[in-house]
Amino acid sequence: MTEPLHVDVWSDIACPWCYIGKRRFEAGLAAFDGADDVTVTYHSFELSPDTPVDYDGSVVDFLSAHKGMAPEQVEQMLSQVTTIAADVGLDYDFAAVRQTRTLLAHEALHAARAQGRQLELVERLFAAYFQEGRHLGSVDELVALGSEAGLDGHALRDALENGTYADAVAQDISQARQYGIQGVPFYVIGGKYGVSGAQQPEVFTQALEQVRSEQVEAR
Repeated sequence: MTEPLHVDVWSDIACPWCYIGKRRFEAGLAAFDGADDVTVTYHSFELSPDTPVDYDGSVVDFLSAHKGMAPEQVEQMLSQVTTIAADVGLDYDFAAVRQTRTLLAHEALHAARAQGRQLELVERLFAAYFQEGRHLGSVDELVALGSEAGLDGHALRDALENGTYADAVAQDISQARQYGIQGVPFYVIGGKYGVSGAQQPEVFTQALEQVRSEQVEAR
């Protein structure tokens, strides 16, 4: 029997490269011979913790102010990312995106992990944010999306309203800092190999194969 192989992923729901990276990682995992033995856990990382929960402007407005870029540059950048996302089957709609702080979304993902539905909620939140223009800073929206992903909506609401997983989010962010993670997505494979960014699928496949090979050699 082969040993389980665990992958820890630091990401942010508001990170367009994290959703692209998710698709590329999934493709790399599918090409890995031991895919059935791989488990994945998502961890919290806030790219812009200073974002207001209810931001009135557009993504272009936010990024122009946040990055000090001209609106035209931001629009060009978003167009390029939209094209790259389309290559992995994602239909980004930046005009509809509701910019918000993602702290509550991260708490929801921890609640989903406790219910054994984290991967389902990760996918649902990414789609809701980048393709549907849903407000992921809203407890009501998160509960609705969580219910769609198979979570107990009442338990999720209680967790979000009471800050049950606020410390867990802070611990994830602290761990990222200890690892030296400054941007996401970031993948830690087998507890030893880090892969930074939305790499091509074969990079993930090779990293998984390397860890599996070392597991076999260590027996």
